Amino acid sequence: MTDSVRLPVPSTYGTTLREHVLAQMQAAPGATGQYTSLLNHVSLAVRLITSRVRSAGLANMLGYTGETNIQGEEVQKLDAYANDVLVNVFERSGHCCAVGSEEMDEALFMEKSGKYVVLFDPLDGSSNIDANVSIGTIFSIFRRRAGELVPSVDDLLQPGKNIVAAGYAVYGPSTVLVLASGGSVDAFTLDPSIGEFFLSSPNIRCPAMGANYSVNEGNFSRWAPGVQKWNHWIKSENKEERRPYGHRYVGSLVADAHRTLLKGGIFAYPADTKSKKGKLRLLYEAAPLAYILEHAGGAAIDGERRILDIMPSELHQRTPLVLGSKDDVEAFARFAREG
Repeated sequence: MTDSVRLPVPSTYGTTLREHVLAQMQAAPGATGQYTSLLNHVSLAVRLITSRVRSAGLANMLGYTGETNIQGEEVQKLDAYANDVLVNVFERSGHCCAVGSEEMDEALFMEKSGKYVVLFDPLDGSSNIDANVSIGTIFSIFRRRAGELVPSVDDLLQPGKNIVAAGYAVYGPSTVLVLASGGSVDAFTLDPSIGEFFLSSPNIRCPAMGANYSVNEGNFSRWAPGVQKWNHWIKSENKEERRPYGHRYVGSLVADAHRTLLKGGIFAYPADTKSKKGKLRLLYEAAPLAYILEHAGGAAIDGERRILDIMPSELHQRTPLVLGSKDDVEAFARFAREG
């Protein structure tokens, strides 16, 4: 009789996302389990989107739907699919009273008794889909405002400092879910063979200073003088100040932000003469990424102000965004102030 094959059990890989979230709940006084359930629904959505992204070229999911979203951008087929998945998952959770999405003109209201609201970019970097470049999902979770019997758009229009959890998924060589919750930033990698996320990078810390900068230099001529001076400075040679920095730019926000979080340095999408208010969306791109970077020891500003302090006035509000290592972000702010 031959020996049976010994297959690794989940504990071989370490802590699962479910175990991690449950441990946080047990450590929180008065926790009801709704927040934990909501995060588990986030995990479900990411796994569903991963499956479709991995087979997009075979399932006729590449290309455009023929529709245009509120941003004036053509909607990719995968954009629409990811948005539908997230909306359905949060609606089924029963814990969410409203959601806001890049792909929807207005907020969508759900369970009136739900304690949370969620804002998300269902598929960031979707213009890169056909080129097989890393893309991702970005989200933030807020508690609804106290005292309101019926959810309203005001529940969604909160400053980033009110976020209770934020995260993003990167659909790259592997699917990685980065979650800022309970005071730490942790990364979980999906094992596709069993459909489970395992803790792969606990307590991520962004270095105080990096060696790379990430910016679209094609916009140089439209930048303010201070930003142009910063760009010249970061590329100029100074061995004592560890310059020049290397240039790394994917053009997929979630991929560039993920690299900056792990390796340090700076990502910048400043305002310019074409996009005077900035191009990135405050509520479902800038704020969640700022929350993650700050909880990992980094910083995030709009060029001057802390992103998490900005009070939004509309759902699809845009903003400049500069994030990364504290020292590198402060250097950018100094040039922006001096002009």
